[in-house]
Amino acid sequence: MRNTIGPEFLRRTRAPYQLDKDHHNPAPRPPLEMDYPQDTKLIPLPDPNTFRTPALDLRAAMDNRRTHRRYSEQPLSLEELSFLLWYTQGVKSVTPRPTTLRTVPSAGARHPFETYLVLNRVLGVEPGLYRFIATRHSLLPLDTTPDMRERIFQDCYNQAQIRASAVTFFWAAASERMTWRYYDRGYRFLFLDAGHICQNLYLAAEPLGCGVCAIGSFDDPRLNATLGLDGEKDFVAYIASLGKIIKSVE
Repeated sequence: MRNTIGPEFLRRTRAPYQLDKDHHNPAPRPPLEMDYPQDTKLIPLPDPNTFRTPALDLRAAMDNRRTHRRYSEQPLSLEELSFLLWYTQGVKSVTPRPTTLRTVPSAGARHPFETYLVLNRVLGVEPGLYRFIATRHSLLPLDTTPDMRERIFQDCYNQAQIRASAVTFFWAAASERMTWRYYDRGYRFLFLDAGHICQNLYLAAEPLGCGVCAIGSFDDPRLNATLGLDGEKDFVAYIASLGKIIKSVE
């Protein structure tokens, strides 16, 4: 029998289910970023404004864009990783409300996503699982054991591009940041926001000679558990592997 959850989702997230724009939610405003132990030593990323990429106009980037599942063994530099993180979730400013204004659009400037990273080949950084602390433009080390990376690979149905990548991005939604303002309709906006982020990654990868593969297939309960997410309020919504493109030999 056909599963009807899709139409039900659309029905239950129609505009009448969102909070009226003139109504203030009395609940406390969710934090701008997931908490982390303040005594943890963060890895500061290079200033993305000082990183110069080869000239490439937007039209060329969009014409050249395609999905890549195979990557060379060439590592990313820390400057390149900083550039990619800036153009996918970089915080340009924090407003008095407070909200963050970033390099990607988000409904109501709610910016509900946290970026987890599996680093395989980034110069100067130990392979492992990290979280991007966007407000500090830094990396938070989470687990650098080989077992963690292998578990994540298995949680993603053993897709070869994840193991082959220089880095794989995992965008996890902190849903209350969005639903605090938009209630159930906010779930639609979560997935729209994820698309904005991943498209920016595709475009930012082009001048670096990198390829990207957007991934929507993974074992939700297992992957969320591996990343320490509850799978309901906080959950992985989208993944993308990235690495240097294999140059053809003529």
